[in-house]
Amino acid sequence: MASSLFSFLLVSLLSSVALSLKPSTGCGKSPTLITAASTTTPLRLTVNNKNREFLVRLPPNYDSSHPYRLILTLHALGGQASQVVAGTNGYIPYYGLPPLANDSTGAIFVVPNGVNNGWGNQGGEDVAFLRQVISTVESDLCVDQDLRFSTGFSYGGAMSYSLACSLGKEIRAVAALSGNPQISGCAAGSEPVAYYGQHGTNDQVLPISGGRQMRDRFVKNNGCAATQEAAVPAGGSSSHVKTVWSGCQPDKPVVFVVFDGPHTPIPKDAGAADTWTPAETWEFFKQFK
Repeated sequence: MASSLFSFLLVSLLSSVALSLKPSTGCGKSPTLITAASTTTPLRLTVNNKNREFLVRLPPNYDSSHPYRLILTLHALGGQASQVVAGTNGYIPYYGLPPLANDSTGAIFVVPNGVNNGWGNQGGEDVAFLRQVISTVESDLCVDQDLRFSTGFSYGGAMSYSLACSLGKEIRAVAALSGNPQISGCAAGSEPVAYYGQHGTNDQVLPISGGRQMRDRFVKNNGCAATQEAAVPAGGSSSHVKTVWSGCQPDKPVVFVVFDGPHTPIPKDAGAADTWTPAETWEFFKQFK
């Protein structure tokens, strides 16, 4: 009797786990397109009659039976996918997320190139491209389609915001680092999406008012307390303050971090050797399972 009960509970547990995942068509297959070389050798697509490129980083010991998170890491204006991968020109590799992700269940990192080194998204072309990138990756690799994420700095933050607006339920969460709501646009934009934003009080390139506008769209969409405002660190403190919005839908949180600093993807607190951005971004992303 005890053995039968244990078997029943085990089957029920496994069924519950299976139902909590939405595996892509690449699950259970040996990849035919994406290899370890795809980290540095671009994969190519033609979208809207334009040749587009992207790079893919496989998690260590990739297992085609395990549905992984998919994380887009988008470069800033004038940047390139290869710089995000290598951690050059002011970036740290993949915004510092792989060591954190690989300590848990791992993640597939996708690093696309924008048109003319930016994400102007004219006529929605970048949304169309990134949607095709996601589809291509998921047909070749095993992805949990309920765990798609995007992050990026400046133009990359704006494009992550645009994806949250345009793709809605197809994106689980975004982390927009010092972005702006106008430069990549926001088609549709009424669906709730878990949203993390961060911005510097002394940003002279894309002022913090833009970051607040992006945040407030998802404060509204996610049903959060509209009257709440983010705390601001003291001027000259070189510190950061995180505010978690109250009243949001349980699975659609909104977090906004304000730091005393300029336009940078790697803000640091006074006396700190390393930036806090990867830890804050990953803390936000990892809660979704």
